[in-house]
Amino acid sequence: MGCFECCIKCLGGVPYASLVATILCFSGVALFCGCGHVALTGTVSILESHFSKVASDHAMLTDVIQLMQYVIYGIASFFFLYGIILLAEGFYTTSAVKELHSEFKTTLCGRCISGMFVFLTYILGVAWLGVFGFSAVPVFLFYNMWSTCANMKSSMSNLTDIDSICVDVRQYGIIPWNATPGKACGSTLGDICNTSEFYLSYHLYIVACAGAGATVIALLIYMMATTYNFAVLKFKSREDCCTKF
Repeated sequence: MGCFECCIKCLGGVPYASLVATILCFSGVALFCGCGHVALTGTVSILESHFSKVASDHAMLTDVIQLMQYVIYGIASFFFLYGIILLAEGFYTTSAVKELHSEFKTTLCGRCISGMFVFLTYILGVAWLGVFGFSAVPVFLFYNMWSTCANMKSSMSNLTDIDSICVDVRQYGIIPWNATPGKACGSTLGDICNTSEFYLSYHLYIVACAGAGATVIALLIYMMATTYNFAVLKFKSREDCCTKF
């Protein structure tokens, strides 16, 4: 066998679906964790500066945001390891399915591990659908504030009293109703929308939501690849069992 044929045979054992899913998963998780962490910090700063001047009013929210930031660290670490493991499992099952190397044999332990990865990936896929939906909530809240500021700057705003245009974050349950001032109106609201913290946090939440969506797509690709490989390995094990008799 020449060098070219050997390279073609090795390339045939590359799990391209798992490779694409791994790259997409790493990118999505990195965007979600990195942008989400910075956006949460900016959100706390905006609330403390403009909507809740008393620290005790938003103490619980601050604790929740800090907990979410620690969870983000755990998510990033877990999916870095899980992506590598799934990629390695993809190399193993692809080689076993295509019988590229004689040392790759289907065993009961290998099939159980593949089945475990299929089940775990399904669970993570459902969980990330929830994360994707949850990450859209701050995008919706910031979009409402941004659209209010845009309407205030439009030509139609000249017909109304600008000070009557307000955004009350207490109605979203972010801070309690006794928080002061709790809302921003008129020029104060316009100043908030013009700050770099608001602009950066708003766009970072959008990118974080997109990263969560990319992770969901990556897990779907993982599910299809691992399910197909597991089904083929299970079929091959039955075929090998029948040929022994």
